[in-house]
Amino acid sequence: MGNDLYSKKVMDHFAEPHNVGEIPNASASGDAGNPLCGDMMRFSLKIENNIIVDIKFKTFGCAAAIASSSVLTDMAKGKTLEEAFALTRDNVVEELGGLPPVKIHCSILGLDALRRAICEYWQKSGKLSEHPECIKLFGEPSEH
Repeated sequence: MGNDLYSKKVMDHFAEPHNVGEIPNASASGDAGNPLCGDMMRFSLKIENNIIVDIKFKTFGCAAAIASSSVLTDMAKGKTLEEAFALTRDNVVEELGGLPPVKIHCSILGLDALRRAICEYWQKSGKLSEHPECIKLFGEPSEH
């Protein structure tokens, strides 16, 4: 089945996504979903010395949602929390070699889940006040 909508890299990450699953005893996790398209995802992080040393995701969604989650885990692994938080939709789309405009929202969901996980970690570490962008984006995080 030929697919002109998606780049080869998108199709590769969709067919064989990287870092799939959940991390037992994760340092933090974050969920995001879009009720309109039904895409949902969860990112779990293992953090040591402010570095994302491991990251896994579970995504229920379209090829673009799975591929953008997969590539985002590759991009975030080994980065500091601040570097990972600063990743943008454009970074993800560029890394994938482009996405159809109608699928760009899928790449934002992965970023939301990643950022929620990082905000949760900062909250658990008592550092949320140093990161007002978390409260601006998501409101006060809830206690688990």
